[in-house]
Amino acid sequence: AKDYELRQYEAAKWISTVIRGEPQKEALRQGFWKLFHYIQGKNEKEMKIDMTVPVTCLVKSGCADFKISFFVPHEHQDSPPQPTDSDVFIEERKAAAIFVRSFGGFASPEKYAEEAEVLSRILRNKGQPFHEDFFYTAGYDSPFKLFNRHNEVWYFKK
Repeated sequence: AKDYELRQYEAAKWISTVIRGEPQKEALRQGFWKLFHYIQGKNEKEMKIDMTVPVTCLVKSGCADFKISFFVPHEHQDSPPQPTDSDVFIEERKAAAIFVRSFGGFASPEKYAEEAEVLSRILRNKGQPFHEDFFYTAGYDSPFKLFNRHNEVWYFKK
């Protein structure tokens, strides 16, 4: 479908942190820096790890906690260095079928929510079963990239 795609993701490790009680934009900022420090060497091996995309944010309906995550690069999937910050953890995500809607521009929490609403409406209209109580935002670009930006919202297929 041109409005969305269905992707199959393999099981993979992500480095994550949960920011509680902050607005989404501030949670993303705080979470990004915690994870950035991890890849810059704030881990047991004091190892620098390449930055990967996307940066994801788990958004749950009616919840003020946001889980921010970086994908662990393929060469570190088997044994990523353990975080030394107690707020940062390695998360094993199971293989999953994910409905994805892509859009451009600078994505605000409001824009992500609007795109997630559009995607959920399309999926309901097509009778596609999905987990409606949460979605992920996925950002692919540095804040310094001005043009041809790529953002996504993800719903997990039931």
